[in-house]
Amino acid sequence: MATLTANHLEALLTPAIFAQQKYYKQLGLRNRILNLSFMVAAVLTLLWRQVPGVQELNRLLAREGLLWCRVTKVAQQSLSERFLVFPAELFERVFKNLLPQLQFNWQQRLRRPLPESVKFALCNFERVWIADGSSLEALFRKLKSLEDVKKGQLAGKICTVIDLVTRLPIEVWFHTNPAASETNFEADLLNLLTAKTLVLLDRGFYHFLFLQQLINQDVNFITRLKAKASIKYLKIFSYDHSVKDRLIQLGTGRGGAPVLTLRLIEIKVRKTSYSYITSVLDPHILPPYVVADLYRRRWRIEEAFYVVKRLLGLSYLWTGSINGVKLQVWATWLFYAVLVDLGDAVADELSLPFDRISLEMIYRGLYHFSVAQEKGQADEESSIFRCKRKPRLRCG
Repeated sequence: MATLTANHLEALLTPAIFAQQKYYKQLGLRNRILNLSFMVAAVLTLLWRQVPGVQELNRLLAREGLLWCRVTKVAQQSLSERFLVFPAELFERVFKNLLPQLQFNWQQRLRRPLPESVKFALCNFERVWIADGSSLEALFRKLKSLEDVKKGQLAGKICTVIDLVTRLPIEVWFHTNPAASETNFEADLLNLLTAKTLVLLDRGFYHFLFLQQLINQDVNFITRLKAKASIKYLKIFSYDHSVKDRLIQLGTGRGGAPVLTLRLIEIKVRKTSYSYITSVLDPHILPPYVVADLYRRRWRIEEAFYVVKRLLGLSYLWTGSINGVKLQVWATWLFYAVLVDLGDAVADELSLPFDRISLEMIYRGLYHFSVAQEKGQADEESSIFRCKRKPRLRCG
C-alpha cells in the first residue's frame, strides 16, 4: 500500500529543492542551518503533523528532528523571524518544479479508471481544467511576534487552476485584496490557457469580453447561465422534457460587449433544472449529459479549497506579512499536490476511481500510520488509506 513517510517525502522533494540551490545563492542567502531544505521540512512538518505553532515546532526539532532534518537546537526567535522573511518565491519555485514529476507519476498509473465523461472529453481536448477563486479569511497567530495583531482579518485572495483529470494544481495566483473579483485574474488565465483546452468556470468569470477572448484563443469553456440573460435562439439540437440543447446568441451588444454564439443546455433532474452554456457548438463533441457531468465535477476545485483551507489550515494564516502569507500559500499547495499524488497512487493500487478515495482520511492518518509502519506495527488490513465511498454530489 502506498504510504507517505519522511523518506518518501525526502525522495520526492530533494530534486525540486536541489534545483533551486543556484537561485537560492543568487538571492544572497547562505547555507546555514535555516536553509531552503530546512524551511521546506519545517513548513511541511507544520502541515503534516498539525503542529500548533512555532514554539512546538522548535521543541520537535530539538527532540526528534523534522522529516529529513536531524535533531538541532535553534533559538525560537530565530525560527520565528525566519518564517517572516524567508523568500516565498523559493517555495513557489519548489512547488512548480515538483509538478511535472507528479504529472509523470499520474501517467504511469493505468489501473485507476477515469470517469466516462472525462474520457469522452479527452477524445477532443488535450486538457480539462477548472478555474476558481477563493478568499483567505483569517489570521491565526502561530508566531510569537504576531501576538498583538488583530485576529480574523482578511489576508488576500487566491485563484487556482486544477486539472480535472489528474486533480493536481496547475497554477496558483495570489492577490493582496481579499475583495478582489475573479476578473482580476482574467489576464493571468488568458496567458495560461492554450488551444485545445476545455475549462470549467465559475460564474465569477461570467464576463462576455473574457469569454470571447477565450474563444479567440481556441479555448473552450463550460459555465452556468445567469438569470435574466438576453437570449436569441438560433437552432434546436434536441428538445424534450428532460433535455434541451440549443444554439443561441447571448448578450445585447450594449457598451461594446460582444454578442456570443454558444450552446445552451438545459437538463431537468426530477423537479430541478440546470442551465449550462458552452462554446463547444457541436453536440457530437460534447453531448448534453457530458456537459452536465463535467460541470458537476467543477466541484472538485471546491473540494481542493476545502482541503487546503480547512484541513491543511490555509484559513488560519501564520503571519500578517505578505511574504509570510505567500510562503504559507505555496507550502500548502505543495503539500496538497503531494497528498493528491498519494491519493491517486492508492486509487491505482485498489483499481478504483479517485472519487472513491478520501484525501481527508489519508491526511488525518498520515503521521500515525507512517510511525506505525516504521516500527513494523502496520499491515495491509489496518491501513488508514482504504477507500471510503463519498456522498454523491449535487448536479451543478
